[in-house]
Amino acid sequence: MTTFKQRSTALAGSLGLEKAEQACLEAMQGVFGHLDFMPIADSTLHRFHVPGDRAGSQNAWYVLFGDSPVSWVFGSWKTGETFTGTGRQPVDPAEAALLKERIGKAKHRRRIEQARRHQAAVESAQRLWAKGRPASPDHPYLVRKRVGTKNLRQVDDLLLVPMYSGGALVNIQRIDADGNKKFLFGSQVTGAYYALGSIEPGRRLVVCEGTATGLTLHELIGLPVACAMNSGNLRPVALALRAKYPNVQLVIAGDDDRQTDGNPGRTAAMAAAVAVRAEVSFPEWPDDAPLSLSDFNDLHVWGADHE
Repeated sequence: MTTFKQRSTALAGSLGLEKAEQACLEAMQGVFGHLDFMPIADSTLHRFHVPGDRAGSQNAWYVLFGDSPVSWVFGSWKTGETFTGTGRQPVDPAEAALLKERIGKAKHRRRIEQARRHQAAVESAQRLWAKGRPASPDHPYLVRKRVGTKNLRQVDDLLLVPMYSGGALVNIQRIDADGNKKFLFGSQVTGAYYALGSIEPGRRLVVCEGTATGLTLHELIGLPVACAMNSGNLRPVALALRAKYPNVQLVIAGDDDRQTDGNPGRTAAMAAAVAVRAEVSFPEWPDDAPLSLSDFNDLHVWGADHE
């Protein structure tokens, strides 16, 4: 059976630039879904919108080299993934070295652009955090989730959740009254977290997903908590904390997405626990708990309503 990569390679195998652009487009669509533009073969880094992402966002990038041998590099700012491809296999060591050099330069450009975006987001986070005032316990999101305001600020109706990496403020998650959540544009998410409580050697440190889950755990059991904000960030945060605090006892408090195919919350929690040799914990559901509940805060709120 002919693979997707082989079909793309065959398309770009001729010297026709149009086919090279089409091959690059097919490769990107194999990762991101339908794209409504044709890549430009100018050896320059271009940003583009990923289907399904927030309108106006440009969370992906590509570089297409049109001169022989045709090659491309593309990836996602959000996931950090990078993909490479070429129109044909190198014909000699010199051509192989050229392709390797091109890919290296494209990745370097991506790193420079990412660093620029991250620094701009850090500056935005600092300004927004300075503007914020202590969060109101009457904020609708906090009331609905039955949690407090620890380490939170507020601007108008937006809750500000600080996210740190390496001890520095790098991002802010904004939560509106309806619970809609957004990170700052171009900000670092991978490895960054919202911290609750003091981390001490030999003491347990809980790593979980969301803000409300973290507040619930910290308030109920009194342990320090790091909120990774999403399942995909559990492992990077756990690894960063293990490196920074080698003597803490890490506990991954996972979500249990029982109604979602593959249960991404449980799967990610188990993977993070294995990566850092941590304990893992999930909500223990009463027999009458609805399947729509998926995390420790859901259990907390449901339990309070059914006392």
